[in-house]
Amino acid sequence: MQEWEAESPLIIAKGKGTYLIDTEGRKYLDGTSSIWVNIHGHRHSRLDRALTTQLRQIAHSTFLGLSNPPAIRLARELIRLAPKGLRRVFYSDNGSTAVEVALKMAVQYWQQRQPSAGSKQSFLHLKLAYHGDTVGAVSVGNIELFHARFKALLFPTVQVDPPYCYRCPLSLTYPACHMACLDPLETLLKTRHRDLAGVILEPLVQAAAGMLTAPPGYLTRVRELCTKYHVLLIADEVATGFGRTGKMFACQHEGVTPDLMAISKGLTGGYMPLAATLATEEIYRAFLGRYEDWKTFFHGHSYTGNPLGCAVALANLDTFRREKTLVHVRQQTKLLARLLRPMASLQHVGDIRQCGFMVGIELVQDRQTRQPYPLEQRIGHRVAQACRVAGLLLRPLGNVIALVPPLSTKPRELTTMVAILHQAIVDQTEGKTSLL
Repeated sequence: MQEWEAESPLIIAKGKGTYLIDTEGRKYLDGTSSIWVNIHGHRHSRLDRALTTQLRQIAHSTFLGLSNPPAIRLARELIRLAPKGLRRVFYSDNGSTAVEVALKMAVQYWQQRQPSAGSKQSFLHLKLAYHGDTVGAVSVGNIELFHARFKALLFPTVQVDPPYCYRCPLSLTYPACHMACLDPLETLLKTRHRDLAGVILEPLVQAAAGMLTAPPGYLTRVRELCTKYHVLLIADEVATGFGRTGKMFACQHEGVTPDLMAISKGLTGGYMPLAATLATEEIYRAFLGRYEDWKTFFHGHSYTGNPLGCAVALANLDTFRREKTLVHVRQQTKLLARLLRPMASLQHVGDIRQCGFMVGIELVQDRQTRQPYPLEQRIGHRVAQACRVAGLLLRPLGNVIALVPPLSTKPRELTTMVAILHQAIVDQTEGKTSLL
């Protein structure tokens, strides 16, 4: 906080398209989609209109014993778009709470639907995982810098190494490794399945971990193992959902249906806080019973199913259709890959990881040994600050520079973003001017 105060944070007053505008009138390209939530750009007319139209009806009423038309329509639309088999929707208000809902649902499911399966009150997750900042979500996370201080508050879990191919803990190389990183996961499922309610992961990309991209087939194999050992698969699509990877949901790249799926961030196109946890019919039926059976899922939020959020979320999904957003993303993904290619030869760029419009550029002190920069040097922060001076706003993940533009970003804007980032990396790591 001391440094934050000293650096005089920008005060953003306006936004338009891919740009943010501060109180001094300076414009900045939004290279993080305002932390991965913005889809179609700021002040999109269709989303603006949906919000103001709904405001003329009602801003909010409780979801306890009631419902509202936008929430009903949105649930139907999410079921239509989600991986096949996810048939039920439980609303909440942010990614952390959507994960909390999934964890609690998983534990209660086993107690009520299949008590003979075992106590099943723990979870398996990946190392370096990040699933949110509430205590349950932190319990299935593993970023020491974020979570170490709160270990006394957390419930016990088991964890395995992620598919971090650039820094493989087994010192193997893909594809010759045959995804050997899955062997410890299967061993734990085989020996601990009576304790485990679920496996939770971010499909395809571990975002806050540094944009770690899983090799093809990894997700499919995890799904198969969960099915084999009777453990629920929980997909955290908070960061990867809503087109970021080139499909509406990352699970759809491999035709995988999880048992539970947490969504938020891009759900409203960056307009309102809203989240949901989607479940299969099998999960839902575990909560059916007479009043005195006490099978109720006792979980809720004051702003659950908020009509304003649901209305703008419907407009967001309608815009995906009208503007063929997923087609645009797939086309622009190829351009982005070409623009990033020259960066791979820079002296201190160790790895470039890309999945759709999610990019992580890992900076290293030594390319040969892959020696990382000490966190105290704040190399990622320095690069981001240099980008800010040049008109691009980014947020680093330690030594990894994350580039996650709005899906509506135009080719010219994308080119400018990468050029600014390239120059900033050269200036901060080599101390000289780039040829770009």
